[in-house]
Amino acid sequence: MTPLRVGVVGAGKISGQYAATLTGLADVEVTAVADLDRARAQAFAAAAGGAAVRTLDDLLAADDVDVVLNLTVPAAHADVALAALAAGKHVYGEKPLAATGAQARAVVEASAAAGRRLGCAPDTVLGTGVQTARDVVAAGTIGVPHAATAFMTTPGHERWHPDPEFYYRPGGGPLLDMGPYYLTALVHLLGPVDRVVGLASRPARSRTIGSGPRAGTAFDVEVDTHVTGVLQHAGGALTTLVMSFDAWATRMPRIEVHGPGGSLSLPDPNYFDGTVEVFPAGADAWREVPPSAGYVAAGRGVGVADLARGLAEGTPHRASADVALHVLDVMESLLEAARTGEAETIGSTCTVPAGVPGLVDLRAG
Repeated sequence: MTPLRVGVVGAGKISGQYAATLTGLADVEVTAVADLDRARAQAFAAAAGGAAVRTLDDLLAADDVDVVLNLTVPAAHADVALAALAAGKHVYGEKPLAATGAQARAVVEASAAAGRRLGCAPDTVLGTGVQTARDVVAAGTIGVPHAATAFMTTPGHERWHPDPEFYYRPGGGPLLDMGPYYLTALVHLLGPVDRVVGLASRPARSRTIGSGPRAGTAFDVEVDTHVTGVLQHAGGALTTLVMSFDAWATRMPRIEVHGPGGSLSLPDPNYFDGTVEVFPAGADAWREVPPSAGYVAAGRGVGVADLARGLAEGTPHRASADVALHVLDVMESLLEAARTGEAETIGSTCTVPAGVPGLVDLRAG
């Protein structure tokens, strides 16, 4: 098939991982890049094999761009996506789909009106970790799941990120930043969420940048940085969730799923692969599950290649806006539940994407 031509908007820290992946995929070709900092755009272009450096307007008008890869900060996700859709481009964006649910719904509606594809990270769920775990659940190995746990704890991104303020402003925080990896994996495993309860706190009102040229600079914290909740999935399973920028270490598992026939342990959903383990009922130890499904040797950007294949084959792409919008709705509802102290009913649902059929290599050659 003819490669899908990708125009990248935003050449910040995460873009390097995309460049490394996209240059090795058979189904996509990076043709252009735009960033407010031209030097960053030039560095990305060089890493991506010599893509053209353009202004945003020129990139959106370009005939050699089929899909806009939106790697801007969350506050700009909706504006860039809407502009790209208005220009007739498909869009694939970093998570979250937009800074708010209202903005995300506007982007979904614009995509439908334009007849263009809309995809959204995380595509880590398409790797061998989550996809192998899906196979375990689908095979009935642990029975019908009735519970899950998910833990993401870190002392905060300001230790390593040179410009971390956006993580601590509206649209940021541990839930909106890291929650999509965990919640998307849980939706793939257990289905959509019906209802949530939760609490949240903000132990520190300021943070200090720990690395880069601005090290030592203090900034205000505008969002809650420790969020905990319980999610009720449509199928009845209950997930206990902890997302925190206020913990130095933990021995808790990233994600575990429990059923009458045993327990299932997943690797960090921020990555594509890792060890999947199962503890069958009555066993005396965890057993490693060999990879059985997912994109192998994957990196950030395989969701764009999956979208390209969906376009070519006329099938839905797996890193869908449907799931991304529902996950954002769940996160906003959890934060609202924490604010009010009341349970929140989720106003949206989603279709769980089809699993990756077996082990698939998207790399060129």
